[in-house]
Amino acid sequence: MQVRLDYGVRGLPFRIPEAFRGRTEVIRPRFPPPLPDADAALTRALRSPVAGPPLAALVPSGASVAISVCDPTRPQPRIPMLRAILEEIGDPGRVTLLVATGTHRAPNGRELEAMFGAELLATCALVVHDCRDRSELTRLADTSTGVPVLLNRRFLEADVRITTGFVEPHFFAGFSGGPKMVAPGLAGLETILTLHDSARVGHPDAVFGIVEGNPIHDDVRRIAARAGVDFGLDVLLDGEKRITGVFGGSLAEEHAAACARSRREAMCPVAAPFDVVVTTNSGFPLDQNLYQSVKGLSAAARVVRRGGLVLAAAECRDGVPDGSAYHRAVAAETTLADVAATLAARTACRPDDWQVQVHCRILEHARVGLRSSLPANTVRSMHLQPVNDLEASCAEALAAAGPEAALALLPHGPITIPYLSSL
Repeated sequence: MQVRLDYGVRGLPFRIPEAFRGRTEVIRPRFPPPLPDADAALTRALRSPVAGPPLAALVPSGASVAISVCDPTRPQPRIPMLRAILEEIGDPGRVTLLVATGTHRAPNGRELEAMFGAELLATCALVVHDCRDRSELTRLADTSTGVPVLLNRRFLEADVRITTGFVEPHFFAGFSGGPKMVAPGLAGLETILTLHDSARVGHPDAVFGIVEGNPIHDDVRRIAARAGVDFGLDVLLDGEKRITGVFGGSLAEEHAAACARSRREAMCPVAAPFDVVVTTNSGFPLDQNLYQSVKGLSAAARVVRRGGLVLAAAECRDGVPDGSAYHRAVAAETTLADVAATLAARTACRPDDWQVQVHCRILEHARVGLRSSLPANTVRSMHLQPVNDLEASCAEALAAAGPEAALALLPHGPITIPYLSSL
């Protein structure tokens, strides 16, 4: 039995070891068919929203419009979403597109061309958010929980503010899309660091699929409400990045509806933990670096037994990224315990600390082998084991675990979120 693993653009074939086929579970989302006419569905969502008035009714003649969109690490179908919006409001010359980078790097020219196409780049203004540029930020009142709120001033100064994104379970924010397109997407560094501090990331409800009571998402919603988002447009995608659902309208309501459906489709119960879990990071663009690939490791860690093995296939064509704060923090120490101790000793959150925290938590629970394009010494410096042959490594680990060993495959990575049904 051969399964295709999402890896880079082309994927990887994986053959399940013959002796363990009867104890192997391939865990996939319950994807509905892709929409037969996604463009029509986008238009319907703008004209007949989940809640609130149609988009066109919110955009008076001559009003300036700001639209938040995902950065290039996310497979958002930006062009059809933006075209549908522009057809409803007209006059692209009054529209500013804001790339919601959070703390991620700015996209290069080739990436911007792929994200928007020449027509949109020629007709709309473009702003790539920089969380460290204080001159481009406006400070609003702190949240009730003490989060300082600094947001992109171009977004706040627009007469009409729109978010666009796609919704899937997120490993500590509950779900992506919706209000995350304001914070952390368009937030200042001080806001992002507070939202991602160790107490919030370490909270038991800061996990896949939980929104209410998740301290990160609770504050993200508060910040988006304070920013005054007028309309949200979110989509659901299948494993081929095709649109399977569209939700538009008042941000809180449309995002809640999208999360409810994503939870039904992507969250999959299993009866018991597995000895070995093979996972991915959903292929390109999400697996373009190791930083993002922690998401796929997190999904697998939920259902691997303590001391078991996670085998991850993530291309990492852009490195760790090399020289990033995440890379430096993990690679600087000779043992994982030293990484965790250094992190715990810090009195304030620094960029990428949250990824280091989750990285350590995974490795404290299970061993991790990585099949990637990274040099073996780079993989080892991140306290992971380089893997050249996933099938051989899997068969060896299962044989060592004994004749009753169990294997799980997450071919689509964190698009599928397994969980123990006993919890």
